[in-house]
Amino acid sequence: MSSSTTATEVQPRFQQLFAELEKRFQSTALGSDKWYILAITTIAASPDPERADQLYLHLCSQPGNSAPAARQAIVRRLREALIKAVPIVGVCKPIEAILSIGKVEREEDKDYTFTREGWQCDQANHDRGAAWMQKLYSRNTTGTLNLFAAHKDFSWVSEEITYGLFLSDRQVLDDVDTQLVVLPGIMSQNLPNETHWHIRGTRRLGLPKEEVQVIWDCVQLVAQFFDVKLNKVPTVEQVEYDV
Repeated sequence: MSSSTTATEVQPRFQQLFAELEKRFQSTALGSDKWYILAITTIAASPDPERADQLYLHLCSQPGNSAPAARQAIVRRLREALIKAVPIVGVCKPIEAILSIGKVEREEDKDYTFTREGWQCDQANHDRGAAWMQKLYSRNTTGTLNLFAAHKDFSWVSEEITYGLFLSDRQVLDDVDTQLVVLPGIMSQNLPNETHWHIRGTRRLGLPKEEVQVIWDCVQLVAQFFDVKLNKVPTVEQVEYDV
């Protein structure tokens, strides 16, 4: 690892956390590469985003991830999750998280791809964002945007930037990956309204209620790990009527 870091070992408490998250996801049909999208997002939203280095080191230590190509594939997914977390938790914490990963990356493991080069706030961007928003909000799309009728800058940001620039990009993360950024990132901040919207949106993507419950439980687990109380967010059951 880089000589600039001293944290080359994963702390046991983080090993236990990551093992528990992975175990809980194994009870779903979500796949083996989904749990760490939730993990990186909840760490970025936590009071200690620098501990993203622990997740990266943990993933690098797993069987099959010793080669540079495997580690580059992992960091592309972690980086894109952090990019998508920017409009959800703010820019500063994801920056702290990616810097902490950079400190423990070996030079041969670094990935120099650049997904947003050449991006334009054009009609194609608008259409991508609108299509993704419609998929999640469906019959609620117009009503939700109308909440900002007297504050149109916020609806513009939602349509062109949050959904257009960030969330609708599919170069690295798929639809479910993206919701594993958005729902955990919002819920980690104890935000009731948007948590409701994105529990509902995740269900509308086709995830069964039981799998969304696993996601909800895992977010609570990470919050407890960092001594954060999530006492204002609705339960999956409380949102089910609105799906």
